[in-house]
Amino acid sequence: MKDTAFPLLGLALLAFAGLTGLADSALAQQTVSACQPPQADEYLLLVVSQTKESQQQIQRTLPENTQTTVCRYLEDTVTRIAGFRSIEDAKGWARYVQEIVGLSAFVVRPASTRPSTNSLGYNPQPLGQGYAVLVDYFNQPELASQVRQLLGSNVGLVSYGQRPYLLARYTTSEREANSTLRQLSDRGFWSMVVDSRRVTLLKPVVNF
Repeated sequence: MKDTAFPLLGLALLAFAGLTGLADSALAQQTVSACQPPQADEYLLLVVSQTKESQQQIQRTLPENTQTTVCRYLEDTVTRIAGFRSIEDAKGWARYVQEIVGLSAFVVRPASTRPSTNSLGYNPQPLGQGYAVLVDYFNQPELASQVRQLLGSNVGLVSYGQRPYLLARYTTSEREANSTLRQLSDRGFWSMVVDSRRVTLLKPVVNF
């Protein structure tokens, strides 16, 4: 009995520590406030950063004295980067973060310059219930046109698991999703079917 007491105590302490860590993580997520909208004369860059590691990675990437805060946008934890005075600068950094750092990023425009709801610009929003067929484009934007030609339909850009993917198909039919997956896989695309409720739509149509 004496030989097993300490291992059992150690396991109990580890289990308690794990539960405490989960509780701290949940509390940290709850205390993250909603993101503030951009000022009238600035553009925001929002980078999906659910973990401390990704948030620190962004900080190491940005120039010193960059204004950043961690906040909630829709259902994601993001790093809010403020102070961009032109849409070109903001989009340039968004591309850099996505292609070099490997994190999903998108631009939020000031209210006076936001496009209408029919625009094909940045307008992040969660997909509804159903199935999303995603394609990993490995920082090769030209794959979007290949997917579009294969399927004969527009291709979008989404965020899933803190990474950008091409949205090949969004449907409520599991059969249609699996059919699209087989079609893509047969042509050598790295694709997958996921729960669309966990996917954030960044652009409904991409024209790389």
